[in-house]
Amino acid sequence: MTSKKIQLDIIGLSESQTQGNSYVLILGDQKSSKKLPIIIGPYEAQAIALELENIEPTRPLTHDLFKHIFKAFKLQLNEVIIYKLHDGIFYSKLVCEDHSGIIEIEARTSDAVAIAVRFNASIKTFAFILDTAGVIIQESKEGKLIANDASIIEPSNTNEYANLLNDELEFLLAKLLKNENYELASKVRDEINRRKTS
Repeated sequence: MTSKKIQLDIIGLSESQTQGNSYVLILGDQKSSKKLPIIIGPYEAQAIALELENIEPTRPLTHDLFKHIFKAFKLQLNEVIIYKLHDGIFYSKLVCEDHSGIIEIEARTSDAVAIAVRFNASIKTFAFILDTAGVIIQESKEGKLIANDASIIEPSNTNEYANLLNDELEFLLAKLLKNENYELASKVRDEINRRKTS
């Protein structure tokens, strides 16, 4: 049985508050409150932002070069799929097509998204990835997307999770994921899931 694919939109792109010289790319679908925050490098963030803002650099960036190569060899980009999450790393592939059929090309998620926006190609993931790594991100009064700072409620052991409110758990989970502390994040998620099923 194949897991359902979910189309994602770029919800936000902002400088990471917890990791120097990094950015947070936030992907999400319109039907779910869960968003997928992905830590990316400054170069890939710039490549995505320039294309979203329709700003043409003086010379082609690497992702523009890929687009020119695709067109030169009549390779069509159908979609980008974020298909796996392992040890806190998202795995993606470009699903392409030429005269001989479908071709799947492995790519870093940041590069895959930077190429997808150049082709106006859809970005998709599977429901189980959104369920596993998705976080609820609040919108501030200024309209900015934020995952609230949960540093003051980071517990030192799992026994303390039971004392936290549901909102506090969600904020803590978002922060742990942003910090790529997946071991603690999994324990927080277990507590959230335990409450949902109890």
